[in-house]
Amino acid sequence: MTNRISHIEIDDSGLPAPTPEIEQERKVAVFDLLEENSFALPARGDKVPPEGPYRLTLAIRERRLVMDVTTEDAQKAGEFHLSLGPFRQVVKDYFMICESYFDAVKKLPPSQIETIDMARRGIHDEGGRVLQERLDGKAIVDIDTARRLFTLICVLHFGGQ
Repeated sequence: MTNRISHIEIDDSGLPAPTPEIEQERKVAVFDLLEENSFALPARGDKVPPEGPYRLTLAIRERRLVMDVTTEDAQKAGEFHLSLGPFRQVVKDYFMICESYFDAVKKLPPSQIETIDMARRGIHDEGGRVLQERLDGKAIVDIDTARRLFTLICVLHFGGQ
């Protein structure tokens, strides 16, 4: 399939080193994303983008999320600079609920953990929808891909705050 991401690189140069928990979240999100994703670039006017699979580099530059997209043979396919503003609250909410979840796993019964996990998934869904909206006209991603990319934005954003 050509409408997919085949490689992800996280450029965290200039950001604080991630904590072990953040590093683990990053590894899981990258693995899950590469296992299954849907990513395509739409035509812009009469310009048809190169076909994938794509290599994606994520970075934070000047308080903006930078998504650099190339083909597997290193042909430039696109570069998007997205303001982090629309993500700030949902990222903050996501980290708060994740912290509650990790604490709950250590000491609460399964029914309470499940309730917190449902809230965590709801916030995660919201982050995926925000990303889909921000990528409108730039890239086409399904909700599962958007959710996984949102996780990577969170781990980058956490280091960039």
